[in-house]
This record gives sequence, C-alpha cells and structure tokens, in this order.
Amino acid sequence: MMRQRGLFVLLLLAFIAVPFIAGALGNTYMITMATRVLICAMVAVSLDLLVGWGGLVSFGHAAFFGLGGYVVAIAATHATQGGDIFGWGGTNEALIAWPLAMLVSAGAALVIGALSLRTSGVYFIMITLAFAQMLYFVFVALKVYGGDDGLSMTSRNLLAGARITDARSFYWICLILLAVVVALVGRLLNARFGLVLRGAKASERRMAALGFPVYRYRLVAFVIAGAIAGLAGALWANLGRFAAPDMLSWLRSGEFLVMVILGGSASLLGPVLGAAVFLILETQLAAHTEHWQVIFGPLVVLAALYMPMGLWGYVRGRSS
Repeated sequence: MMRQRGLFVLLLLAFIAVPFIAGALGNTYMITMATRVLICAMVAVSLDLLVGWGGLVSFGHAAFFGLGGYVVAIAATHATQGGDIFGWGGTNEALIAWPLAMLVSAGAALVIGALSLRTSGVYFIMITLAFAQMLYFVFVALKVYGGDDGLSMTSRNLLAGARITDARSFYWICLILLAVVVALVGRLLNARFGLVLRGAKASERRMAALGFPVYRYRLVAFVIAGAIAGLAGALWANLGRFAAPDMLSWLRSGEFLVMVILGGSASLLGPVLGAAVFLILETQLAAHTEHWQVIFGPLVVLAALYMPMGLWGYVRGRSS
C-alpha cells in the first residue's frame, strides 16, 4: 500500500512539474498537451467506474463527453453573439456553464442508462453505441450550430468573471478538477456503493439475492460517469475553443476505452496513466507518419498480451 501511494505521489509530482518544465524550456505546447492528458484522464476515470468496477463495457461514453462540450459552446455562442435557446440567452460564466454541462450529460446518462442497463453483455455494448451514434448524427444535422463543421467559441469561459486566457492557469484548473474527481470516485468505491458495484460485477444474481437493487446502483454509477464525462467535455471545448460532432463519435469512445485498458482497469490511477501514454504515443507517432495507427495498434495488442493488468498493474507489480 505504501508503495502504491508512492507511485501516486510520483505521478502527481510529474503533473505539478509540467508547467515549470515547460516554462524553463519555453515550450507552451507541452502545457497544452498535458492539459489534453488531464481532460482525457478525467473521462477515462469516469469510464473505468463502469468498465473496471462495474463490469459494464460502454461503447458510447463519448456521447456525454460531446454533450458537455456542446453545452458550453452553445451557451457561450448565445451569450456573445445574441439569440436564445428555449428563451435563455446563454452564459459565458464557467461556474454556470460547467455545472450545466454536467447536468445535461447526467440527464442524458439517466435516460440512456435506464434503457441500456436492462440489457447485458454484447447487447449493452451495442445499445450504448447506438445511442451515442444517434446523438452524433443529431449534432451533425444541427446546421444552426455548425453541423459537420462544429461550433467555435470566441474565447474561453470566464471563471468568476475572470478570463482564463493563460494556458498555465487553465492547466491548473484542469489538474485540480481531475484530483477532485479521482478523490470523489475513490470515496465512492470505498463506500458501500462501491462494494455493491463490485459485488454485482462478480455475481449480479448473488447480490440481487442478498436484497441489493443492483439495477439502481448501476444506474447511479452510469449517471455519475456521464456527469464527469460532461465536465471533461466542457473543459475540452474550452481548451480548443471548439466543439465538434466527432467528440460524440464511436471512435472517440473507442479511444477512451483503450486508455482504460492500456492503463489498467479497476484502478483509480490506471486510466490516468493510460491517457498519458495513449496521447503521448499518438502525438509522437503522428509526428513521424500519417499512418501512425499501423504502429500504435500492434503496440496496444502487445501491451494487452504482456501486461493484462495494464500499465499501472505492471508498474505496481514491479515495485512490490
């Protein structure tokens, strides 16, 4: 346990050191890249709540990520360019837009989860994929909000009235939010809620026989995961000042799933490590060839074969 905490501290120190190293090297792109890692890590942690701890392999998690991004982009567009949606003039305040993004994503997760969780196995995978693709095509068809071209934001959201133009400031915000998300998920998993979720993964029938409403616990987990993904989507839209339909695509969902598997499912920090390795490898390989997937794919396969517990499980095993 002490060594696991040591690994956690090293990972945290690495994230804290990024802005200082980037400043010393004069490399602002490093901060942007690290911010992308933090945001994707947040989505991966939320997805791992379903996949690793709940045994629910969702292939439509990007739907909530994309919804969160579009909520803040649409709200900011109406606030800066006029017009309204359902009589509301929009907002560019993060303290309003980001919780709203979480609320909308959680609401969508409630509806999708209520239907999807009545199935299991491959049927659950396919129905979550189907819902995500439905939402994807909805935003493709919304020409008023850019359609295929996506929706641009003139600036990032204001935070308590202050502009977040500096890349370093936005990085610290994302790091703090990721730390809060990891801490909250950790508390949930160590509480009765997490024990029931893990028990249902091992044997749903046994937990039901013991009197636990498994469906309700899983639905709550699904909604929580959707809300966290919505927050990450809001941050992603702010990072690039842009929201696009590809945020909801099944390819994006697949990437998040690979991050979880690569880092190690059923571990709080495995998805964080998986997101970092995934994005760093993607960036480095893409810089050398446009066919980087040809190289990246076999690497993921080898990692799955020789590190079945993921990178975090491998590192933890080597340090024990």
